[in-house]
Amino acid sequence: MTDPAPHLLIVDDDERIRELLRKFLARQGFLVSAARDAAHAQRILSGLEFDLIVLDVMMPGQDGISLTSDLRKTLTTPILLLTAKGETDDRIAGLEAGADDYLSKPFEPRELLLRINAILRRMPDPEPNVAMPKILNLGPVRYDIDRSELLQGGEVVRLTATETQLMRIFTENLRQPVSRSKLVEDLGRDKGQAQERAVDVQITRLRRKIEADPKQPRYLQTVRGEGYMLAPD
Repeated sequence: MTDPAPHLLIVDDDERIRELLRKFLARQGFLVSAARDAAHAQRILSGLEFDLIVLDVMMPGQDGISLTSDLRKTLTTPILLLTAKGETDDRIAGLEAGADDYLSKPFEPRELLLRINAILRRMPDPEPNVAMPKILNLGPVRYDIDRSELLQGGEVVRLTATETQLMRIFTENLRQPVSRSKLVEDLGRDKGQAQERAVDVQITRLRRKIEADPKQPRYLQTVRGEGYMLAPD
């Protein structure tokens, strides 16, 4: 039996773009639903689960960055932002809100497809039942390697797909620095300083979930000239 096709949600106020993306992605084998604005998307998400959300930033009413921030309070579903803004600050704002990647308009549909597939490849596979899970102690926070779960006080701390992938990379290289360029490569992204800066943003977000004081990290450390290192208790 083959796996079900990934289900995507397209959120864009431009009906023409919604339909173009819906038809293009459906031809690529995806199941595709669409929403015209943030409120419509919230209603759809209240009843359905998706493998990835493609979200326009510039929409009337609630914009895409604000919606991303709201969704991250309850969802770990990967989010790819579509933005007409090319400024670095705008891209960083989207990543800080919880987006996994961004794509500037105008774009080639094939590039969108590559970005979507790259994000979906980073999603962790369902874990088998494990009798003795491996746990990393990070102060009051614990990380269950086998379940890819971050726990604090018995409660699961939600991780995005990118954050989960980062934790996988770091747990495979415990107490060893991993360079920014290696992180970019392992995350399946294009090489370059822009993507390395995007990784820095993702690290900052992850530290907020791990560290008591993210500005003075104890566990997810910066190793000068070498990259980042996870050093559990």
